[in-house]
Amino acid sequence: MTTTDATTLPGADEVRALTDLAERLARSAGDLVRSGRPDRVEVAATKSSAVDPVTAMDLASETHLRALLAEHRPDDGVLGEEHGWEPGTTGLTWVLDPIDGTVNYLYGVPAYAISVGVVAGEPDPERWTVVAGCVHAVVDGRTYTAGRGLGAYRDGVRLAVNPERELATSLVGTGFGYRADRRRAQGRVLAELLPQVRDIRRIGSAALDLCRVAEGTLDVHYERGLNPWDLAAGEVVAREAGAVVTGLRGRRASADMSVVGPAGTVAALAALLADLGADSDG
Repeated sequence: MTTTDATTLPGADEVRALTDLAERLARSAGDLVRSGRPDRVEVAATKSSAVDPVTAMDLASETHLRALLAEHRPDDGVLGEEHGWEPGTTGLTWVLDPIDGTVNYLYGVPAYAISVGVVAGEPDPERWTVVAGCVHAVVDGRTYTAGRGLGAYRDGVRLAVNPERELATSLVGTGFGYRADRRRAQGRVLAELLPQVRDIRRIGSAALDLCRVAEGTLDVHYERGLNPWDLAAGEVVAREAGAVVTGLRGRRASADMSVVGPAGTVAALAALLADLGADSDG
């Protein structure tokens, strides 16, 4: 795609090439993170609160990804969790989470991933069109890929979400914020929700959670507070596996709320979450 018109989407051949590149980048960063993890990981900085860490490897992984993109796609924009947004001229932006699940990485819990997404238009979940992406689980090497119109895959196996289910028989994934006021509100919502679903899973990596919805190891996922880099690659994997990705009250997915899964299950869960005021910290 050579135009700067953000409404022009790449064709199938370019989507395939972007998907392949996303996978190569994610795997390369995964090799870096896997080989460079010390026996004891130290916190390099914090973000929204004292329990929202950044490690030296988060910074190194994003620097590595940006260097590869400068080599292969120098005219595209880049938005990364650690180094912000650098606009491009092609209408495409690479949205990077250098380690999704940093707390898991910090503690050695084997559920963290490299997330590399490509979006057309403004890099905002309420305005973008997801084009391609890869989520690479660092510890065990599972790799999820998807391109717009090309399907979603885990290590070459085509993925499909579970059939629609009632909430009472649905396994629901979620995550929690790092600020005390948000966690308090999320705990209130969870207490109301838990008796109405099969069970809850909190794994600690939103990108992997969305891929679990895509492969059917979760029925549905909801979360308040997802940033663009948490969502981009997982969104295209989930959508291409047949999931709906939405917010509440007619909005698209955003930092206020994202709900992902089969259409009927998502509709029921989104209605319940709206009734519970889950898109606010009150």
